[in-house]
Amino acid sequence: MPATRPAERGETYPVRNDRGDISLQFLALIRPALRRRDKERLTQLIKPLHEADVGDLLESLAADERSELVDLLGDDFDYMVLTELDQKVRARLLADLGPHAVADGLRKLESDDAVAVIDDLPPEEQRTVLDRMPLRDRIAVSRSLAYPDETAGRLMQREFVAVPPFWDVGRTIDYLRDDDDLPDDFYEIFVVDTRFHPIGTVALDKLLRRKRPMAINDIANHKVRSVRATEDQEAVARLFERYNLLSAPVIDDDGRLVGVITIDDVVDVIEAEAEEDIRRLAGVGRRESSEAIVSVARARIPWLLVNIATGFLAAAVIGLFDGTIEQMVALAILMPIVASMGGNAGTQAMTVTVRAIATRDIGSQRAHRVVGRELMVAVVNGSVVAVCVGAGAGLWFRDASIGIVIALALIITIFVAGLVGSFIPLILDRLKIDPAVASGVILTAITDVTGFFVFLALAGFWFGLL
Repeated sequence: MPATRPAERGETYPVRNDRGDISLQFLALIRPALRRRDKERLTQLIKPLHEADVGDLLESLAADERSELVDLLGDDFDYMVLTELDQKVRARLLADLGPHAVADGLRKLESDDAVAVIDDLPPEEQRTVLDRMPLRDRIAVSRSLAYPDETAGRLMQREFVAVPPFWDVGRTIDYLRDDDDLPDDFYEIFVVDTRFHPIGTVALDKLLRRKRPMAINDIANHKVRSVRATEDQEAVARLFERYNLLSAPVIDDDGRLVGVITIDDVVDVIEAEAEEDIRRLAGVGRRESSEAIVSVARARIPWLLVNIATGFLAAAVIGLFDGTIEQMVALAILMPIVASMGGNAGTQAMTVTVRAIATRDIGSQRAHRVVGRELMVAVVNGSVVAVCVGAGAGLWFRDASIGIVIALALIITIFVAGLVGSFIPLILDRLKIDPAVASGVILTAITDVTGFFVFLALAGFWFGLL
């Protein structure tokens, strides 16, 4: 059921429809209030919503409506919403709002969220926003921005709770109650030594279950899973997945605690990296859905041009057997089946292998097992497909020889496709070339050329046409 929200005037309205999108009924309430510049009504409609709902609402509005809505809401607008927006939509909205309004809004955010928003601004506007932030927040955000993109340093928040090992439970609880600068959300307390190195963690539930005189060091978990600030965010996500972490301390090159990464940030990383792999596998790059048409087209054209080159290569192979095709028209009819089946089989093997590489499920010791397994699958699938297609082709053209030829061609082509689909991504990964981008082009070229050549060569020798 779509979510509904009660309004102060007694009505209920669906915020989202059955597909999970912002409903037309809700937009029909928002837009008239925007035209009237009715801040009270807009606040009444939007304030009860989660920031993710408000983010989707902003993306459903036109660009000028977004900035007008934020401007009308004023202090009632939660700048946490900006972290839920598509990157291009956020950048456009930030440009419309101006650096002064952005700086005022970001003061309420934790450092990791502020970094995510400021990162979309041009350098000169970043400096303007940072200059208007309180000194403590400015230092925290500036230090995070100094780390490379897509690293733990950019992902972490600098608000965390750290206590020395000699404190007891009672003192720690009193500290948590009295400190006004605690993070909005945290799951663990970090135990640090005199050099501020993390030596343990204490989960909040464990802290609350212990007697006040008990030493923090005695209840701490000393198996600390730390990540370096310069570590790639994909490696961080794998660490969280492998050890089922809720949070992890981030350390600098000297091993000092400088921040914390929480599971909500890691979920965003997993989603972003998965989307990136899917886009790159299709050869469309990392362009967002809101990117300009010209930019999207420019990113895709190179791969289409490469495919044109591979298409001419396949056509050249067919040209070698033009005489054979002229003497037996059935070959021209059946050729697409061979190439199509080889391409599909290779894509299956390639997708499994690329995904395993992306998730680091394949090590150097397991690579031969992956290739061997895909080859066995190719043999089984090739045999089944060959029998089905061979029987169909033989009955269609009333010639068992045609069925035998295409069956043999399919077995060989699907076997080669399985080999290429599993082996090429591993080679590219070893050569530090992104297999998600390059594998598809190489696979298409090899399976097409192999399929056409094997089928036409077999037919030529079988029927004595060469």
